[in-house]
Amino acid sequence: MNVTVIGSHLCPDTVYALCELRRAGANIEFKDLSASLADLKAYLALRESEPMYDTVRRAGGVGIPCFVLENGAKTLELDEVLAGC
Repeated sequence: MNVTVIGSHLCPDTVYALCELRRAGANIEFKDLSASLADLKAYLALRESEPMYDTVRRAGGVGIPCFVLENGAKTLELDEVLAGC
């Protein structure tokens, strides 16, 4: 399975997700928001427009890691991604 992981190498949840996805054999493209302003800008646009972030925004959270599946579906749930591996 191909999956894009949007997160930060500074985020323990992102690091955990990357390890679990590698263990499951996923082909990962990692967008590290701490290393790329262009990726951060694109992520902020996604975060502000996607309904799946409503609760995250209300709670003042960041909402990473975010997973974009090869079919374009987006989720914040690692278990959903691992189920497809």
